[in-house]
Amino acid sequence: MTDTSKTPLAQLPVTLRDIETAAGVLAGFVKRTSFERSRTLSDITGASVWLKFENLQFTATFKERGALNRLSALSADERRRGVIAVSAGNHAQGVAYHAAFLSIPATIFMPVGTPTVKIENTRRHGAIVIEAGATLEDAATLATNHGREQGLTYIHPYDDPLIIAGQGTIALEMLASVPDLDVLIVPIGGGGLISGIAVAAKSLKPDIEIVGVQAALYPSMYNLIKGESLPMRGDTLAEGIAVKAPGRITSEIVRALVDDIVLVTEQQIEHALSLLITIEKSVTEGAGAAGLAAVLDYPERFAGRSVGLVLSGGNIDTRLLSGVLTRQLAREGRLSKLKFDIVDRPGQLGTVVGVLSKAGANIVEVSHQRIFTDLPAKAVVLEVVIETRDRSHLEATVAALKAANLDVDVGGE
Repeated sequence: MTDTSKTPLAQLPVTLRDIETAAGVLAGFVKRTSFERSRTLSDITGASVWLKFENLQFTATFKERGALNRLSALSADERRRGVIAVSAGNHAQGVAYHAAFLSIPATIFMPVGTPTVKIENTRRHGAIVIEAGATLEDAATLATNHGREQGLTYIHPYDDPLIIAGQGTIALEMLASVPDLDVLIVPIGGGGLISGIAVAAKSLKPDIEIVGVQAALYPSMYNLIKGESLPMRGDTLAEGIAVKAPGRITSEIVRALVDDIVLVTEQQIEHALSLLITIEKSVTEGAGAAGLAAVLDYPERFAGRSVGLVLSGGNIDTRLLSGVLTRQLAREGRLSKLKFDIVDRPGQLGTVVGVLSKAGANIVEVSHQRIFTDLPAKAVVLEVVIETRDRSHLEATVAALKAANLDVDVGGE
């Protein structure tokens, strides 16, 4: 992606000096999160995987960095009148939390459908939350108009040099801890995070590779940089990076410094999120798992290299998280639904249970269906949800059921 027509590093709207200044502003007020190598994920992927745990910030998001840097630059009059922001959640929490700390009134517009956990956390930090707009772009229009009417300072979620500089402090910390990193893989929504990281990393280590990751459902920056026109639609698990229009400033920086952008599917994001929980015992939202999803999807590209990933946020609705984990168990053959057509007479359920018990499968749920079925009146549909160790154990269990002359279909995979 590098060519001579790109803006030179020194002429970009954000510089290394801006990011170092931001680091001074944030010192003592924003957590310097841990940056650790994952032995297990490294073994799985073939890369040396390093994780930056921004999901362990107080608001569980890296957005605190840019928000505090921007708010700290407000004049006394701007602080008195207050600020307004629009966000699907993480920027909202960063602004609300640090605005409260600085005694600045904050109003946050959040699009309808924003995860409840993000809305409630934003209110808990003391901000006025207004849910409006079907999309982030609709909410942004409404917020801009409201802010103009009320004389509030608009805090942009990504297309602001001070916001970008604040996010770039993450790269300073990553390279200070592990100077020999080969590549940084960073999620992209509007581009504020990757822009700041790219400026800092390329300034300190020009040969480092910067790879952006977007959800395949929302490839806005990918389309812009690569000249594509892939559609943007649907509900993504990575709603934190579901941005239809990347910023003007961020687009310039990404075009100049980011080496490549890759897309990951919803299933890949779910898989990565599940691995981070089961292996690292670390809760991330969909956007925060996107970097790992890219490593898992392109193993040959990153094999043998030292890879830095940013777990950008951990604000995920618990019900959604439960669904993701359950779906992953089904994909791995560890949770399955078995469907039997059996004769409706005593002892049939006992036979099924006996075979499952002997096979070592754990029964989670049992359901009989006599009414809503096309089977004869003397037949019954039996559905049993079972847990098995892995797919081979599931296959052995199904084989044992069939050997006992039980008519079984496997679903839930």
